[in-house]
Amino acid sequence: MILKADAEPAEAGFDADRLTRIDRHFARYVDDGLLPGWQIVVTRRGKLVHVSEYGRRDIEADKPVEPDTTWRIFSMTKPVTSVAAMMLFEEGAFDLTDPISRWLPEFAAPRVYVKGSALNPLTEAATEPIRVWHLLSHTSGLTYGFHHAHPVDAMYRQAGFEWGAPPGLDLAACSERWAQLPLVFQPGSEWNYSISTDVLGRLVEVVSGQPLDEFFAQRIFAPLGMADTSFGTDDTERLAAVYVPEPGTRKAIRNEAFGRTGVGRPAYFSGGGGLVSTAADYHRFTQFLLRRGELDGVRLLSPRTVALMASNHLPGDVDLEAYGRPLFAEMPFDGFGFGLGFSVLKDPVKAKTLSSPGEYAWGGAASTAFWVDPVQEVTALFFTQLVPSSTHPIRQHLRQLVYQALVE
Repeated sequence: MILKADAEPAEAGFDADRLTRIDRHFARYVDDGLLPGWQIVVTRRGKLVHVSEYGRRDIEADKPVEPDTTWRIFSMTKPVTSVAAMMLFEEGAFDLTDPISRWLPEFAAPRVYVKGSALNPLTEAATEPIRVWHLLSHTSGLTYGFHHAHPVDAMYRQAGFEWGAPPGLDLAACSERWAQLPLVFQPGSEWNYSISTDVLGRLVEVVSGQPLDEFFAQRIFAPLGMADTSFGTDDTERLAAVYVPEPGTRKAIRNEAFGRTGVGRPAYFSGGGGLVSTAADYHRFTQFLLRRGELDGVRLLSPRTVALMASNHLPGDVDLEAYGRPLFAEMPFDGFGFGLGFSVLKDPVKAKTLSSPGEYAWGGAASTAFWVDPVQEVTALFFTQLVPSSTHPIRQHLRQLVYQALVE
């Protein structure tokens, strides 16, 4: 499927001249060598008002970004896994407050880090079980090896979990190994970006009785018409190369290690970051969310469930600055809360953004991003392949440029 603008900007409340600022701004990133190439999609009220591509999907091979280029979306997989879990929730398979050990017995007796080094940690028993909503909201106490911020992060790296998993392990085996590592904090007491959504993917497998790739393909991708989204792809011709910033210059240089991810069928179905997709496919996913769980007559979630997912679940309705750990994530913390699978904008003034209260969003490690604004009925998508996503203020600038063009 190829996306093309199907509405005049003015019909959707946008100023056409102001919309052109988006492409001019991000073209400079490419022309200055900071990004390889990109693809941008903006919609309002379900109408495509701006679709553009620029630069190269593979600089060395001189291959341009095409409308059907495939991208590693990394953590933009997390909302898909969260939708899968909430579909099972709607079927009565579990309550959000249920301990996950009911289905994943390896998490029956988690230990929590107290003090000490990665080689000699002191731990204590968890006073609260890890519950389903803890996984969905990243309040489980789990972590990521790539944070490099805590002794438990180092323990993850020692176990082979930094940007992926040890070779040959499937999701079940990964879950068992994660359960043997201590938690960073007592479940529910803080927010920490983590492998929570990967564990949630394992929960989906056990509860549904299907491998995660099959559940996604049969229950989400086929109904929504997302034919180009999967765990890995054999179509390497369309797959964009991955780049990292060169130290000092920040110029985009090719990275073969990251480039190997997303090629072929993986042993480990990462519900937190394993999908490859296209702009057209993820556009359909955002429209399904904007339409509160339905697209083209197919309903996967009820409107009330989508509203619950897009509500702030941090205790006391605080933002991430107050409740989260100050480390790498796919967004700033000020003014943003967290729902069940997405960030949630609480206070645009505190966040210093033009977006609307209630906007929900997330991004991926290769600088991809999306948001859904249910107030203005705006969705936006940005695709590129530069790791890490914190290299440039792409997401903040995209919001500024989209909303300054909205003049209705």
